[in-house]
Amino acid sequence: MKIKANTVQEYLENIPEDRKPAMNRLRRVVLDNIPVGFEECLNYGMPSYVVPHSIYPAGYHCNTELPLPFISIANQKNFIALYHMGIYANPELMAWFVEEYPKHCKYKLDMGKSCIRFKKTEHIPYELIQELIKKMTTADWILLYEKNVKS
Repeated sequence: MKIKANTVQEYLENIPEDRKPAMNRLRRVVLDNIPVGFEECLNYGMPSYVVPHSIYPAGYHCNTELPLPFISIANQKNFIALYHMGIYANPELMAWFVEEYPKHCKYKLDMGKSCIRFKKTEHIPYELIQELIKKMTTADWILLYEKNVKS
């Protein structure tokens, strides 16, 4: 579901009414817990939290004009998604998240490589997401990103 927007605020204003409370809460969890250095922007058409060029001038290897992506949140057609590149790049972080998830949600984890899908907004484990977001600093992410990209 593509939402036409030029800013994060415009994106959030244009999602369906029934999804707004969950998306706004998810955004607040990210903003309140993301380590210093990450910046919020609209990236790939969704609210994203990136390492800006001022910290990582090389940018994203797929398109160096873009900042280094880390987390995004999106309202998709059938679910709300949390994209966390650190989970995809760090097997230990992935294992921790998969092990912790059932302690926070009684429903089966629906996950792709870096995408966690929530089909029902009332099943979003905000406290777990809060913990996940705090686990990687900008420096940690840059080191991990460079290790994976250069190997």
